[in-house]
Amino acid sequence: MRSIDALSALGTLRKPVITTSEASAVWSMAAPSASKALTRLAEAHVIQRVGQGMWAMGSDAPDVYEVAPVLTRPYPNYISMYSALFRHAMIDQIPRGVDLMSLGRPMKVVTSAGLFTVHHIHENSFVGFLGQTAIRSGLATAEKALVDTVMVLSVRSGSVTLPEIDLPEDFDVATMWGWVEKISSMRLRTITTRNLVRLIEERSRV
Repeated sequence: MRSIDALSALGTLRKPVITTSEASAVWSMAAPSASKALTRLAEAHVIQRVGQGMWAMGSDAPDVYEVAPVLTRPYPNYISMYSALFRHAMIDQIPRGVDLMSLGRPMKVVTSAGLFTVHHIHENSFVGFLGQTAIRSGLATAEKALVDTVMVLSVRSGSVTLPEIDLPEDFDVATMWGWVEKISSMRLRTITTRNLVRLIEERSRV
C-alpha cells in the first residue's frame, strides 16, 4: 500500500490519536505489518508515535486531552487532581504529569505527551467534569478537582498536605460537599471530609 493511500485510509477514522489495532483493521492487515507501516509513516513525519501502540495524526505535538481517552479504552476518563487544579489556577506548581480519573484499572503510562497517571474511581464519583467528547477527555471542575485530589491522597496516607491552594472567586463550597457525598466508601468519605475541612480552615487563616 502506498503511503498516501495508507494515510488517506487512516483519515477515515476521524481521530487525532489512533491505535495500531485500529490501523490494522482499517488497512485489513495483521497487527505486526500495521505497526511497521505506521513506523514508516512516522519516519516520514506525517504521523507521530505517542506511545506503545499509539500514534498521533499529523506533525504537531499531540494534545493531552486527545491522548488521554486512548489510554483507558474502553473505559472513559477525565483529567483531574493536580492537572486540573493547575488549569484552574488553584496551584502555582506545574504538575509533573497528567492525572486521570477512570473507571478502568490504575496505571502509569509514559507517552510523548507526558506521563499519565490513571487513578481508579468508583462509578458513583465519575461526575463533575466538563468538555468531554468522543475524542477528548473532559476536565474536572475546580470543586471536583479538589475533592478528587484529597480523596486519592486520603487513601494513600490518611492525612493530606497540599501546596497552597487558591480557591477561585466562583468556587462553590456547597457543590464541593455534594461531590464528597458521592464517595461510595463511608470510611473514605469521612477521612476526605476531615481533610477538606482542615485544608479550608488553614486557608481561611492565611
